[in-house]
Amino acid sequence: MLDPFYLIVDSAAWIARLLPCGVRLVQLRVKDAPEASVRAEIAEAKARCAAAGAQLIVNDYWREAIDAGCDFIHLGQTDLDTADLPAIRRAGLKLGVSTHDEAELARALETEPDYVALGPIYPTILKQMAFAPQGLPRLAEWKRKIGKIPLVGIGGVTLDRVAGVLEAGADSAAVVTDITRNADPEQRARDWVKATRRFAGSAA
Repeated sequence: MLDPFYLIVDSAAWIARLLPCGVRLVQLRVKDAPEASVRAEIAEAKARCAAAGAQLIVNDYWREAIDAGCDFIHLGQTDLDTADLPAIRRAGLKLGVSTHDEAELARALETEPDYVALGPIYPTILKQMAFAPQGLPRLAEWKRKIGKIPLVGIGGVTLDRVAGVLEAGADSAAVVTDITRNADPEQRARDWVKATRRFAGSAA
C-alpha cells in the first residue's frame, strides 16, 4: 500500500524538515552529486524516515540503496538500461518504475514492479519533458491496464489538482515544486496530508 501523498525532495534536509508535517511516503531524488554525498544523504534520509515511521524510496542510486540497507527504489526508463534487476530483487528491494507511453508501460510491467508511475499528468516546471501532459483520462486507462499494481500520478500535481488525480485512478499523487517552492512548505505539506487522508484507505 502506498500513501496517497508521495513527496519527492532532493535532500535529507528537506526530509527532516517535512516529516513532522505528517509525511509518510518520500522519495529522495539526488542529482549530480559526488558518490560520498549521495551515500551520506541516503543514510541520513533512511535514519530519519525509520525514526518517523515513514517509507523512504531512493531514486536511481540502486547500488547505494542496497549498501545502505534501504527497501525501496525508483527507476526511470533510462535507469532500467543499466540497473541489475536480479541484484535488486535479491537484496529484497521493492521497485517503482516511471512510464510515459505504452511501450514504457510494457517494459515496466516486465520488471514486476511494486508500483508504476505515469507522468507528466499536467505541464511541469521541474524538468524538460519529451512527453506531452498525459491528463486524467490516461490515469484511468493505466489503472485499468495494471490492475492491482499501485499507480502513481506525477508531474504538475498541485494541492488544487490532487483530489482529481486520486479520483481518476491514481493510488498516490507525487509532488515536488508545489511544496518545495511554496512560501510555507511546512504548511503546504500539512495541507496535502489533510487533502489526501480520505484516500488513504482506498490505496492499493
